[in-house]
Amino acid sequence: MPGGSLASRRFPRCALCGCALAASLGFVAAASVDKDVAAGEWAWKAPLAPRSLLLDVAARNGRLVAVGERGHILVSRDGGGSWTQADVPTRALLTGVFMHDGQLGWAVGHDEVVVRTRDGGLTWERVYYSPEGEKPLLDVWFADARRGLAVGAYGELLATSDGGDTWEPRRVSGDDDFHLNHIVAAADGALYLAAEAGHLYRSLDGGESWEALASPYNGSFFGVLPLADGTLLAFGLRGHLYRSEDGGATWTRLETGTEATLMAGVELAGGRVVIAGLAGAVLRSADGGRSFRGEVLEDRRGRVAVVALEGSLLLLGEGGSRRLEVAP
Repeated sequence: MPGGSLASRRFPRCALCGCALAASLGFVAAASVDKDVAAGEWAWKAPLAPRSLLLDVAARNGRLVAVGERGHILVSRDGGGSWTQADVPTRALLTGVFMHDGQLGWAVGHDEVVVRTRDGGLTWERVYYSPEGEKPLLDVWFADARRGLAVGAYGELLATSDGGDTWEPRRVSGDDDFHLNHIVAAADGALYLAAEAGHLYRSLDGGESWEALASPYNGSFFGVLPLADGTLLAFGLRGHLYRSEDGGATWTRLETGTEATLMAGVELAGGRVVIAGLAGAVLRSADGGRSFRGEVLEDRRGRVAVVALEGSLLLLGEGGSRRLEVAP
């Protein structure tokens, strides 16, 4: 099986929780869309939830929505200064979130769960659920209010054309079962997938079909960051960072000065780029991602998501969120 044995392959955003893959896939049941979720399945309201493990964040219309362990979903209207915990019908680890606007959004995670909000993240409904499949979902993206994709372990890709009411499975590339770790759209509409075992994929038709890109190495990629000028940055294990100026046809390795796994990135104004990862690693570029200068934050906590705020960044991961100042 590509990428090693089931027991040795790990979910990328679960590295901080030490979540190993199950040793057996077993029977895959039909997905459940149970609107009447039992009381014992709802996420606990926890006073320390803002300090828990947070794995992704979406920013839209002045609102932040963050997701993480135990089904926690948190909403902030002041740039992460304070958080309100949402009502969420799952206790599964949530790994990805996407907000279409200030009200409508979706989050995905373990138990192959998809939840949806229509009120800016304060309350959620479960619209997809297939725990018997043992294929955690790892990221989610929507083209508009109706068409979206959720990606995950073992090559899992689910598509919806009705805003998440129903989902259908698709294949990325034949029988490939590589973990699909991250999905992102570039400014020109192209979609990119960062995947396990050095695999990168691109779609030019909204996810209907995919092509494998040339890969510069055989380690896992955990993120692709499309820049405004069309450049692509791809990053992953042991500080590996690559740059492409031709849509992924060729790649150049960039020096990072770290062996920490790189998990998330963001482009700022003026050609600045920031990439964050595990063990407190932060990389900064002032030349459009052509070169990077590294630093290690003193707390050495792993960060797996980053969002740009006015004059600062918000890093999310171990211990919740942390603000990082950036030069104007």
